[in-house]
Order: sequence, then C-alpha cells, then structure tokens
Amino acid sequence: MLRRLDLRPDALPRPAVLRATMPRAELDIDGALAVVRPLVEAVRERGAEAALEATERFDKVRPDTVRVPAAALAGALRDLDPAVRAALETSIERARVVHLEQRRADVVTRVVPGGTVTERFVPVRRVGLYAPGGLAVYPSSVIMNVVPAQAAGVESLVVASPAQAEFGGLPHPTILAAAALLGVDEVWAVGGAQCVALLAHGGTDTDGGELEPVDMVTGPGNVYVTAAKRMLRGVVGIDAEAGTTEIAILADDTADAGHVAADLISQAEHDPNAASVLVTTSEELLARVEAELETRVGATKHGERVRTALTGPQSGVILVRSIDDGLAVVDAYAAEHLEIQTADAAAVAARVRNAGAIFVGAYSPVSLGDYCAGSNHVLPTGGCARHSGGLSTSTFLRGVHVVDYTAEALREVADRVVTLANAEDLPAHGEAVTARFEGGA
Repeated sequence: MLRRLDLRPDALPRPAVLRATMPRAELDIDGALAVVRPLVEAVRERGAEAALEATERFDKVRPDTVRVPAAALAGALRDLDPAVRAALETSIERARVVHLEQRRADVVTRVVPGGTVTERFVPVRRVGLYAPGGLAVYPSSVIMNVVPAQAAGVESLVVASPAQAEFGGLPHPTILAAAALLGVDEVWAVGGAQCVALLAHGGTDTDGGELEPVDMVTGPGNVYVTAAKRMLRGVVGIDAEAGTTEIAILADDTADAGHVAADLISQAEHDPNAASVLVTTSEELLARVEAELETRVGATKHGERVRTALTGPQSGVILVRSIDDGLAVVDAYAAEHLEIQTADAAAVAARVRNAGAIFVGAYSPVSLGDYCAGSNHVLPTGGCARHSGGLSTSTFLRGVHVVDYTAEALREVADRVVTLANAEDLPAHGEAVTARFEGGA
C-alpha cells in the first residue's frame, strides 16, 4: 500500500536533495490566489453582504446574521452530549495547564547605571480564531486556538467556523458548545477565504451590529483559507500558512506494527491528501505494518479516504540503514507530527531538531496530542517545522522593548552614537543626541 523509497544502498544525499526526494503533499497556494483574490476584494468593499453571498454559494446556506445569537451558543452547550462535554472539559483543563505555564514575565535588564531596557510582553488586542469545517468537525481546534489566546491575556476573541446547511446556517453545534465552554461569546457563522477577509476588514452585520476587524487570524484551514491568509498578511497578522496534515513515524524492529499502522491511518483519516510517512530500519517491521494496514484500512469507517491518502504520492515508507540516518531523514522532512517508536525512544527523540511536535514511545500517539495531552495541535506543515513552531501562548504575545536612560547614562555613550551615525552617513541621528547637551545641559 505504501510507496517505497530505499535509501540504504548509498550514503544519504545532502539535505536539499533529500528534502526534494521525499514524499510531500503539494499545496498550490498561488493557484488558489486567483480564485480567492476577487472574493477577498468583494468582502473588503462590501463586507458582510459579500461574505454571506460567498457562504450561500459555497456552503449552500445563508445565515440570517454573521454573528451567532447568544441563545444558540447557550442551547448548544445545554444540548451537548454529557460524555462529549466531559471529554472537552478534560482537553480544556490540560491545555490550560500547559499554556498558562508558557506566559512570559517582563524582563528588565540594567545595561549601565541609569540605563535599562525592558522587554515587555504585550498580548495582541483582538484575534480571530478559525475552526474549519469540511470532512470533519473540529471542536478540538476551538480549544487549541482559544486556550493559548486566553492564557496570553488577549482582550477580545472571535471564533469563526463555516455555516452548516444541516444546522440552519449555524456552525456545527459542537463547535458552538466548545466556544461556550471556553467562555467565548462571539462566534461568526462564516468560513473559507471570505471568513479571513471579513475578520481582516470587518463590517456591519445584517442586523446592524458591528463586526469589528481583528489584529490577528489563527487556525488551520483549506488551501483557500491559506491563500487568503497569504493575501491579507500585513492587514492582519497570521500564525502560519497551514497545509494538509502529516505524520512521520521513525521506527525500528522493536516497534509494534499494529500501533504504527493505526497511527498512520489516524492521520490519513483527515483528508485524501494527508501525508503518512514511515521511516524505518527494518524490512521485517515494514512487512508487518503492511499486513496490519490491509486489515485495518478495510475495517475503519473512512477506509476509502484513508486508502487514497496512504497510496498517494505524499505518503510512503523510507528505508534507512540506521537510526542516525533515520534522524537525518526526519529532520529533513520536518514533520508536523513525529512519532518515535524505537528502542530508547526518549534518547532518540532528544536528538530530533525539526518537528512540529514529537511523540515519544509506544503510548504517546498523535491522537493523544490532538485532544488530551495538553500540547497544541495547530502545528507547522510542509517542512515549515525547520524554522517555525506550533501555536502557543507566545503566538499571541509581542515583545516590546522599553528603553529608559538618564541624562548621565546617555552622555556616557553619546560619542559612540555619534560615531556610528556618521559611519552610516546619518549625521542627524547623532545630532539628535548632542542636541540634548547643548548649552552645557
């Protein structure tokens, strides 16, 4: 079922070549921009009316208002299955434990007597948090966006999720219930590129209420959401340009083939374009995994979707000579989710440089991180884990330097400032300093 790439016969190629040879989902954001651009422009010019027209076109329903009524939020929470509520509460509790620990205290540095630089961490004032629709329902994404924003001290939150024809133009009730559980009282029934545009530009709702624009948009979405984020970056801040989900598993002959197969399937379940990659030193393990896949794919609910993902060019198995080579491969791949299922898994995991999140050993599957580990599941895809991390409390904090010097502290370094200003042929910079000491001041 899995395509094979055998890297054992020769020495590993250099990283750039290695990255180019590995399976990877392709995301044609540039192509999507052509579709998204007129939609974004229409929302910029006509606001909610254009967003609702797009919603009617793409989602086959037109909500009465963009903003979800408070009664709908309360009703969704009231009607939520108690078992689902308990699971969401556990997810929220654990995420809060982790993300509250990520808060940053101001750092005051005394550079010289009378001269300090303080790094003050200031939360973004208003953020838009996107929970996608599509092939699945993602209340967990509501949690993963809202909890770190709240931990950072964000003042104003709006959760946005696509309108659903099945639910009378409201987002899925479990999305609404998750927002209500988190204390979020502003939810917009809009999705796709039109949602990102409306979050960026704001407007007036159909009932005359204000749809206030946000300063930042976070959360995963499809290629059109990603294209809109790229187009509007600068108008608003964004977390990342998210691609399709991906898992890489580094495994040796000690791994349980059933665990490996189940975890590959779990990510393939998301989307026919999802990437599931196994990197292993063991042909024997691979044979057992293949046998497990044949059994499990046929038995799982979304088997056709899973099979499409596993047999696609974005998925496969990479055979390597050693764990050292395997580490080089997974670092070059820089997976969104990386599982280490090897002997001494913790020591191997400690050597990984590039991954969105690392799951160590037989009892830390990606599914745990999706819901109840306490970690965040909004993570970099498409190799971006080589330079970027996942969503966290820090995403919503800005480090602002506050400079506070006395006259004497400035006088002590004035000649150096003037020298550097002249070296850059910017003499007025130096004059801005010497002006303060004219007349013996």
